[in-house]
Amino acid sequence: VFSNCRVVLFPGRVLCDMIPCGEEEVDEAIKSAHSAYLKWSKLSGMERARIMLEAARIIRERRDEIARAEVANNGKSITEAQVDIDVAWQCIEYYAGIAPTLSGQHIQLPGGSFAYTRREPLGVCVGIGAWNYPFQIAAWKSAPAMACGNAMVFKPSPMTPVTVVMLAEIYKEAGVPDGLFNVVQGGAETGGLLCHHPMVAKVSFTGSVPTGKKVMEMAAKGVKQVTLELGGKSPLIIFKDCELENAIKGALMANFLTQGEVCCNGTRVFVQREIMPQFLEEVVKRTKAIAVGDPMCEETRMGALIRKPHMEKVLGFIKQAKEQGAKVLCGGERFVPSDPKLKDGYFVSPCVLDNCRDDMTCVKEEIFGPVMSVLPFDTEDEVLQRANNTTFGLASGVFTRDIARAHRVAENLQAGTCYINNYNVGPVEVPFGGYKMSGFGRENGQVTTEYYSQLKTVVVEMGDVESLF
Repeated sequence: VFSNCRVVLFPGRVLCDMIPCGEEEVDEAIKSAHSAYLKWSKLSGMERARIMLEAARIIRERRDEIARAEVANNGKSITEAQVDIDVAWQCIEYYAGIAPTLSGQHIQLPGGSFAYTRREPLGVCVGIGAWNYPFQIAAWKSAPAMACGNAMVFKPSPMTPVTVVMLAEIYKEAGVPDGLFNVVQGGAETGGLLCHHPMVAKVSFTGSVPTGKKVMEMAAKGVKQVTLELGGKSPLIIFKDCELENAIKGALMANFLTQGEVCCNGTRVFVQREIMPQFLEEVVKRTKAIAVGDPMCEETRMGALIRKPHMEKVLGFIKQAKEQGAKVLCGGERFVPSDPKLKDGYFVSPCVLDNCRDDMTCVKEEIFGPVMSVLPFDTEDEVLQRANNTTFGLASGVFTRDIARAHRVAENLQAGTCYINNYNVGPVEVPFGGYKMSGFGRENGQVTTEYYSQLKTVVVEMGDVESLF
């Protein structure tokens, strides 16, 4: 682990100091990873799987300890952090199962000749993580990379540097070669050094659209493969024939997990006009009942935002929404818990906005906070056009009892994921990624092995060479 910034704050207090990695440390990390890759890539899929399964077992065993560290790291509730750690070990376990199945194809050619393909690793891959799911994202990127025989150098967000180091320690304990999963700490400068390094074969980035563009530009200079999982402003469409209770629960799940700091959140909630009053009444009642406070308490359902400038940005979006004509039905203010130890924490009460229009900033731009914008609609064609009228395309959702409509809407929504009668469920077996400016490439699912490997064709001639010369 190359830890070379006073950054992590909870609640409003310094948790640790770290020094950003410079050119020398980044170079050392990548060369160390390359040495490990040369050993790891020569192991069979079964041998890699055994080590990865051991890493998954250790994470399961240390789940509560890692979850508590993630709460301090990020500010989310302990209940959510425990789920994140479970998803992480499930992801590693899933790709351990895939590692022995990676194979090529045999193609018969005329005269007894044949060709075959080999799926080979890329080499040293770089993972750049986001601060909303620090441990989970590191697992999502490292597990498929390692299953395919690669090494990874991972840079967590400078706001959440802690738990990824624990993952590196666990991989080492499980038996991976030294350097196979290296962690470098730092911000944009460190990220640039990683993207430009000539020994890096691929960069996988999770974060904002502007930073994603920069990562892509830097990687392009070395013609490196790139996976980008960027922002979203996802639509959730609720038809009048829905099971309303499920739709209400789905809307809450689509907006308030991890204090609303989730890229695939369904923050534009389109509700068919006939059921708007019932929907709003119940959603507001339940939003007011969300327990905000100490994230270490089992009863808490919403913790603290990542840092003060982000909290101020979220509150600024709400203020602007009101100025543009939106009506705050509940929340949207800084929340001060009764516990004096938490008085400096960056808590915001979950907010529901009514009287929204498609041209409002709160409806067009990603807020990344606990803010649900509710918009009425009348017809399916109308709502599809409005839902797709965005530069983003990460996720989407529809609630309806009409099975034909559900699949028709899913087909026509321009997004990498569409949830039918649910929202924000993410099994590791299922691919996740964006359309449009929400990025490209996929994480999770079997298809992700194609993004961490390359295909070699071998042509075998069994007869004599036919030459024109």
